[in-house]
Amino acid sequence: MRTKQILFASLALMIFLPSFLSYGAAAEAEGKVTSKDEVVYATLKSNGKLDDIFVVNTLEVAKAGKIIDYGKYSSVKNLTDLSELDQNGQAVQIHAPEGKFYYQGNIEDKTELPWNIEISYLLDGREVEATELAGKEGHAEIKINTSANEKADSVYFENYLLQVSLKLSNSYQNIEATGGMVANAGKNKQITFTVMPGQEESLIVEADVTDFEFSGIDIAAVPSTLPIDTSEMENMTDDMSALSDAISELNNGVGDLKKGVSELNNGAASLRDGSARYKNGISQLSDSSAELTGASQSIGDALKKISASLSGDSAQMDMTGLSELPGGLTQLANGMNQAADGLITLRDNYAMAYGALDGAIKKIPAHQLSEEEIAGLLSSGADANVVNKLVETYKSAQEVKVTYANVQEVFAAVDPALSKVSGSVKEMRGNLTAIANELSASLDEMDMGALGELQKGLTTLSSNYGEFHSGLISYTKGVNELSSSYSQLHSGLAGLADGTGELNKGVGELHNGTSELHQETKNLPEQMQQEINEMIKEYDKSEFEPVSFVSAKNEKVTSVQFVIKTEAIKKEEQVTKKAKTEKRKGFWDLLLELF
Repeated sequence: MRTKQILFASLALMIFLPSFLSYGAAAEAEGKVTSKDEVVYATLKSNGKLDDIFVVNTLEVAKAGKIIDYGKYSSVKNLTDLSELDQNGQAVQIHAPEGKFYYQGNIEDKTELPWNIEISYLLDGREVEATELAGKEGHAEIKINTSANEKADSVYFENYLLQVSLKLSNSYQNIEATGGMVANAGKNKQITFTVMPGQEESLIVEADVTDFEFSGIDIAAVPSTLPIDTSEMENMTDDMSALSDAISELNNGVGDLKKGVSELNNGAASLRDGSARYKNGISQLSDSSAELTGASQSIGDALKKISASLSGDSAQMDMTGLSELPGGLTQLANGMNQAADGLITLRDNYAMAYGALDGAIKKIPAHQLSEEEIAGLLSSGADANVVNKLVETYKSAQEVKVTYANVQEVFAAVDPALSKVSGSVKEMRGNLTAIANELSASLDEMDMGALGELQKGLTTLSSNYGEFHSGLISYTKGVNELSSSYSQLHSGLAGLADGTGELNKGVGELHNGTSELHQETKNLPEQMQQEINEMIKEYDKSEFEPVSFVSAKNEKVTSVQFVIKTEAIKKEEQVTKKAKTEKRKGFWDLLLELF
């Protein structure tokens, strides 16, 4: 039996010894590594505290031979073949064959991850330990807070993107993950969050659970390589340019509107002032109507009295009253002349004010804005308050224009009426002056023999003066009615002036708003392009060069990734002991037993 074992051992040595010898000879030469990848595996406790950490290193060996890699490892393990790794401090010596070579390095406890990860659990609003959730029912919340770990190299926090994912059973109800993506994954819901480089986030997942179990949280950290397509950016900046130009045109249009409304307001104010003067004049004329008709009545009575006196004995006639009659008629004519002049001045003021109002209102644009155009302006990104003020101003201006068109005939009729009344008063003044002159001349040339003719003339004058007095009564009645009616018209004009004043104030505020909006948006395309460039600079990590997580001495590092997982929350299960099966011995076990 002993001889047989020696025979098998000799045979094994004959088979394998040449290959070991040849490999040992080759290992003496210096190897060449073209690239190195590091995958950092970390397990966390349920609250996020670090539990265990190790690194799987992948070396791309272009030339077989002795290779030295570095890392703060507590121990190392060859994952490629059965050869031993020599560890001396942070140096790991490897006799690597050509091709990919894998080995694992277990990191010492003092190493820190680049991120602080804090995890807390709530059940029905009460914070609980993770183990308390197992098998429970209620409204569960899982909160995950990520932040920079000041004790670790910041290069990873600033350049790496975190993908945080977890699974919850489909049997849970009302699963919510604000800011996360929820997708079906077989019998579970896959919940995924993304944390951008350099950002600290607070992630929350909540659900109504029964018989709660949880497989843990998976966190992958890789350099941010988000593809940023800038082809659509030009269209966006072009749109912003169009918006900026539109706002500029809007501001110019509001400026023109402000100028027109200002002219309208000035015209309305002038019209109101002229109307006030006209109202005062017509009121004074109306107030003097009683005196005018009274004086005319006195003249009529005097004429009748004189005529009656002349019909008696001429020797007993008193000529004193007759001699005073021409002066009274002249005084009445002068008063009517002053009234006619006042009407002419009133007409001129009215015509000036009416012309200013008519010109200002005609300058208001007659453009029509549809509801669709207003809605489009609101959706363009312009300030809603500014747009609403513009729409209100537009509607008020159109309402003034329509109202003026409806009452324009009334305004236009005032000037001819004033001209007609002024002409009538002048005509009456002329008649009175002529009567006074004729009467005065007659009295100067009169002798007692001509009293008969004078009596006849005065009788005719007295009879005709009655008709004049009736006309004067109608005139004063018309003036009174005009004065009463014009008070209402003046109130409307005063209201119009107040309205245009408010309109002018509102358009001024609107123009201030559009001017401010124009100033803020005139450089909008350039500002937007600058923001886009900053965003690209912040998230485009295409120029990032990976650095070794385990040692700054390592070169040609092409990739460093992190795979992090928290422990699961499981219900305790009854473990049944099974009979231990004997492991089947392999070739190497049998070979070793020979020695």
